[in-house]
Amino acid sequence: MINTIQTEVEFKAIPLPTADMGGDELFRLGMMYSTGQGGAPVDLVSAHMMFNLASMRGSLEAQVYRRELSREMDREDIAEAQKAARQWIDAGRIGYAA
Repeated sequence: MINTIQTEVEFKAIPLPTADMGGDELFRLGMMYSTGQGGAPVDLVSAHMMFNLASMRGSLEAQVYRRELSREMDREDIAEAQKAARQWIDAGRIGYAA
């Protein structure tokens, strides 16, 4: 007889940017993706995208982190992050600072 151990894996939903998020909230999302906090995977493309959106929403801190992160990324990954940010803006999911 084989004993089996069942484990429960808790899957947390990783928050995505929304139109009502401010620069600070978007910056925190960028930090989650850049460091793997809060159950988010380390994803530099997503982190750059979040810092870019946060910057557009007035976060000066996000501008600094985006610049630093860019130094660690390939051009193709930066282009992908910028394209993803534009798609969120074009779809109306997030906008520029008022």
